[in-house]
Amino acid sequence: MRKFLGLILIVAGMGLAMPAQAQFRFGVKGGLNLAKASFSKGDFNKDNFTGFFIGPMAELTIPIVGLGVDGALLFSQRGVKVEGESLKQNGIEIPLNLKYNIGLGSLLGVYFAAGPDFYYNFKGDETINNVKIDRQTMVTSLNLGAGVKLIKHLQIGANYNLPLSKTGDLGDFDYKTKMWQVSVAYMF
Repeated sequence: MRKFLGLILIVAGMGLAMPAQAQFRFGVKGGLNLAKASFSKGDFNKDNFTGFFIGPMAELTIPIVGLGVDGALLFSQRGVKVEGESLKQNGIEIPLNLKYNIGLGSLLGVYFAAGPDFYYNFKGDETINNVKIDRQTMVTSLNLGAGVKLIKHLQIGANYNLPLSKTGDLGDFDYKTKMWQVSVAYMF
């Protein structure tokens, strides 16, 4: 019984010591958005819309376990391209991800990330070719991503952003904007 209690105390002590070893870093993140709309009904000619994002990023990692969280406050350009017409929107994107890091030496690592993404649209409704476009003010999505960490400061990654609600209405049709993101981050 004493050995069991001793083992529990050691494990609890290690668990309490891990947050003290957590590493907090901040940096700058930027990249490309590649979005495509999917409509609830109707047959539209849809193309990919390319935009960009940039802004500050923070990361908190527990080194021994490899778990961490990251978040960013990004200016993000999104949109859809329907029937040859680009419908661009600018806004603030706040991704919050749970991250699992696998170190492959001191200069190389791999990470997997997942979490919610909140997008706040700056632009309101508009009308193009007598069709009203009603955009949601806030869109919540699910981020799934992976990437590599190079030379302790550089991160290169790819995310798939899957909306959990509609992005907006185009006339009588509602749509969701699914998006791939390719990013580069420099951590200080």
